[in-house]
Amino acid sequence: REARFFFFGKWIETTNNKRNQLKLMRSNVSKKQFKKTRPKKHGLSQAQVVALTDLTLKLGQPLCIAEGIELIHVECHSEPRGQVLRLYIDKPGGVKLDDCVNISRQIGDLLDVQTEQETAYLLEVSSPGPDRPLGKPDDFSRFTGHQARVRMAAPINGQKNVTGILAGMQNGIVTLRMKDTSIAIPLSHIKHARLIGYQGES
Repeated sequence: REARFFFFGKWIETTNNKRNQLKLMRSNVSKKQFKKTRPKKHGLSQAQVVALTDLTLKLGQPLCIAEGIELIHVECHSEPRGQVLRLYIDKPGGVKLDDCVNISRQIGDLLDVQTEQETAYLLEVSSPGPDRPLGKPDDFSRFTGHQARVRMAAPINGQKNVTGILAGMQNGIVTLRMKDTSIAIPLSHIKHARLIGYQGES
């Protein structure tokens, strides 16, 4: 497998003569990512995307728990560079580059065993960054008071994309506070949601 580190838009091959350079750069990395490429053969159908995402969650959750890491979110998108399977991970004190490398190698090996060779994708493991995904229902209560951007599957009050302060969730309804008003969004209507300016939990 080809393995590369990603630093601020630059690829660095993981050859032996780069090890010292990587060690020097680690202390300056704010958002760590590790990427591994599988050979390109063809794109994935929607059914394959759903199956691959579900399988990654199933395999990734126990793996991350065993490593003392939280698996925040898994997504699979078609991008200009190909199909990208992206995992966001975190842990108290923040994840380091070695955490991303470790999880990427382990989950990559598990997926190679349980997926067909024709399934081509780019595997990416990353820290959450300032736009941390809200990938679990409990996140909408956990991050009460944080600013978030929410995209809905269908418009509410004529809007599909809203930004505001999370005011918690009750009975499957997420409340988002915007200036002098609030909007109630059924959890089932939320397509994507991310924090804005996330700097870690205190």
